[in-house]
Amino acid sequence: MISESSSFVKGVVLGGAFCMLVTLLGHIKVGHGTKAHHHEHHHIQAPNKEDVLNLSEGERVELSKSIRVYCIILVKPKDLGHWAAVKETWSKHCDKVEFYSSENVKVFDSVALNTNDLWVMMRKAYKITYERYKDEFSWFFLAYPTTFAIIENLKYFLLKKDPSQPFYIGHTVKSGDLEYVDGEGGIVLSIESLTRLSRVLEDSDKCPEQGGMIWKLAEDKQLAICLKYTGVFAENAEDAEGKDVFNTKSVGALIKEAMSTHPQQVVDGCCSDMAITFSGLAPNHMHVMMYGVYRLRPYGHTYNDALVFLPPAGSDND
Repeated sequence: MISESSSFVKGVVLGGAFCMLVTLLGHIKVGHGTKAHHHEHHHIQAPNKEDVLNLSEGERVELSKSIRVYCIILVKPKDLGHWAAVKETWSKHCDKVEFYSSENVKVFDSVALNTNDLWVMMRKAYKITYERYKDEFSWFFLAYPTTFAIIENLKYFLLKKDPSQPFYIGHTVKSGDLEYVDGEGGIVLSIESLTRLSRVLEDSDKCPEQGGMIWKLAEDKQLAICLKYTGVFAENAEDAEGKDVFNTKSVGALIKEAMSTHPQQVVDGCCSDMAITFSGLAPNHMHVMMYGVYRLRPYGHTYNDALVFLPPAGSDND
């Protein structure tokens, strides 16, 4: 009797393990039919400054006007301090910004999504964004409230990128066979990628709202799986020297690391001059970043940038 009971328990355990494996493979192994899709991970870089200088004045003006970025900020009531800081600082530099909240909050305007699940929030935010702004914007930047972004550097990075191509850009991370953009550093989608995403969001088999796995994946990984079904793959953004421009840590944390690993070249070992994002910032640190990036200037020094990205009309931009 004991032997039969032991065999039964072993059978249940092995059966459960097999079901777990089948479920996992069913969600990670992405593709159409039985044909395998091969994709080499890309490292994409900002445009060469010399190429920009070779453009005519008219071409520069046209380019600077043509790149318009819509910003999506995912927030929850517990993020009120960060929410206020983002609203008062860098988000003013987006051509349009909207805060997508887990619930209605009286003190700030937001699009209420009525869910606390970050993956469901992200899905709903992208779906609403596509429905409302697919004909108005070509680039879409999603960030968490602890992220600080320099939108002008993002626009410069996107300068010679074609939004009709499926771009999915940021700080990439590899998890098993899955390569995804880490949400902490911000996520950029072109209109083509957002269009493909809007379609696959309607397919519950390929892109389920709650997921069919035994354990839950983070929302940025879920996004990568859904995009992979549509032929869109994560791409790591770098400057001309190969340094990351989307950062998943704060400036302070990166400098501390550089002091340890590159004590003789702290600045060069830390960050790109064309950095687009930093993450993990407290609200007061965002105001300090705003001061350093936009307000502090050496008197009499002239910046000879080939392009000027003007703030949105009517903006109280710094």
